[in-house]
Amino acid sequence: MRILLVEDDALLGDGLQAGLTHLGFQLDWVRDGIEALNAVFSQDYAAVVLDLGLPRMDGLSLLGRIRGGGSLVPVIILTAHDTKQDKLAGLDGGADDYVVKPVDLDELAARLRALIRRAGGRAAPQLVCGQVALDPAARRVWLRGEPVEVSARELAILEALMENAGRVMSRAQLEGAIYGWGEGAESNTVEVYVHYLRKKFGADFIRTLRGVGYMIEKPER
Repeated sequence: MRILLVEDDALLGDGLQAGLTHLGFQLDWVRDGIEALNAVFSQDYAAVVLDLGLPRMDGLSLLGRIRGGGSLVPVIILTAHDTKQDKLAGLDGGADDYVVKPVDLDELAARLRALIRRAGGRAAPQLVCGQVALDPAARRVWLRGEPVEVSARELAILEALMENAGRVMSRAQLEGAIYGWGEGAESNTVEVYVHYLRKKFGADFIRTLRGVGYMIEKPER
């Protein structure tokens, strides 16, 4: 799950980046409102973690521009502003959740996963496609009830495909699931990890649409 962190405090941002990455998120970190606005409308994010006291454009103004531009990306405000008026302004301004610093990383990760589930119309914590189940919180995968070992990048691609089951994902979108800004991707990275996943879950589990991308069939209800 690729997350945008908008935080100007270098020490806190570094800690959040390290902690959330360790918990399985792919993180892009920006430090001012203008850069964040450009990022939201140029990249696909599962959620945004937003500080309010930002240079160049404050967090509430940024949130208004995000919602005014039609983006429905889930937003968690993470701030030291803890008055009732601050919370009401943030939630009424379009935020989906409001968390006061300091925050427990496990709690923040759980709130992010819950928002992403709701945004995708999914209530259950696990992703299930056919005989494959994935638990984003535990970072575990099963095939027909038996655990399957996968690498971090295999898991990131599998999660992206299962989260978007029934929709085609381009190679660039899947690269975004495993690489952050400034990281160069090898030309065949996605193909290699898709190959590994097919060996573990079956050749037909991930479909290739030549010239378009990859897809996992949406499970029937």
